[in-house]
Amino acid sequence: MALDIDPVETAEELRADSESDKSNARLNAAVAITVAILATFLGICNIKDDNIVQAMLAAETQKLDFWNFYQARNIREEVMLATGEQLKLARLGRTDPAELAAYNEAIARYEAMAKSQHARGQVLKEQAEQAQKTYNDLNYRDDQFDLAEAAFALAIALLAVTALTHLWWLYWLSMIPGIFGFAIGFAGLFGLPFHPDFLIHPLT
Repeated sequence: MALDIDPVETAEELRADSESDKSNARLNAAVAITVAILATFLGICNIKDDNIVQAMLAAETQKLDFWNFYQARNIREEVMLATGEQLKLARLGRTDPAELAAYNEAIARYEAMAKSQHARGQVLKEQAEQAQKTYNDLNYRDDQFDLAEAAFALAIALLAVTALTHLWWLYWLSMIPGIFGFAIGFAGLFGLPFHPDFLIHPLT
């Protein structure tokens, strides 16, 4: 039985298969290069993010220490003020000049110490507030890196599906989270004010 083979159709099919193979090869190469670029940039972001997290922990520790010292200064101030009030009450009814002078000296000394504790406490309060501000600024950048990591994870997942399906439109779709990840990653690296709260707040 003779096979009915059209040489023209066979050549066209081979040409179409060859074109398809070339397109798939180009797509696979594009996917591989893109994944490599995304993974490299993600690694850089992770290194910077780890350093920021360490700085956040240090700022949080400093903040707690400053507030603890501030509270201790407040307690000392209250004790000294209370002691001064007790001395003032004990001074009532005293007529001896020597006793009055001794009481006045002690009262003045405790009031001066209370003022000193108050002034030192205010310095500690400012330091604690500055540590909190530093923590908030670092957390702002940490949020940027977290969102960049999520965007890159989505992009790489789409690229994995692209490699299986050989669909160019899926490759271009993966560029949307990829480009967004680059944008917010650069913002985190260089301290730029790009912080999409509508995306970050649901994740925190």
